[in-house]
Amino acid sequence: MLRVALTGPESTGKTTLSRLLAEHYCTSWVPEYARQYLETQGPNYTVHDLEKITRGQLQAEEDAFRQAQRLGLPVVFCDTDLLVIKIWSEHAFGYCPDWILRRLEQQQYDLILLLSVDLPWSPDPLREHPNHRQYFFDLYRRELRGQLSNFTEIRGVPAERLEQAVFHVDMLLGREPELSPVVLPA
Repeated sequence: MLRVALTGPESTGKTTLSRLLAEHYCTSWVPEYARQYLETQGPNYTVHDLEKITRGQLQAEEDAFRQAQRLGLPVVFCDTDLLVIKIWSEHAFGYCPDWILRRLEQQQYDLILLLSVDLPWSPDPLREHPNHRQYFFDLYRRELRGQLSNFTEIRGVPAERLEQAVFHVDMLLGREPELSPVVLPA
């Protein structure tokens, strides 16, 4: 079973693309736990909240991976990863707790899709930095390169993003990549 994570700055389509990929491959996906948490706790957060979010994300991923293994699913998509928490913690608080950094080092994905900032900003009460997305994108890219992660950058309109992601996932699955455009569901 392959593990694929989507990462990148705010408002880059991670949730949309991860859902579309799960639908395309008839598999499950792991939603971003931070969104669920902040929708119930409020938009203001502390380092302690980020630790709870990290635990929740890790548990949600582990549950999804176990279920996928039981069902014999070929791939699971994660709407986010711990790199998001690391970058936000360092940006908001100047550091990231050591145990989160250790867990990030242990995190293993077969592929990470780094989503570009070329989509328009979509306002949301939980999003914070509409004018700093390129700055954050550069941080993600630098971190992924430093970790020697297997990642690829995904850009373009939603249909192009889906097509690019499907191509890369198909390659990992050992499938012949689709030559016809992937069609977005209505």
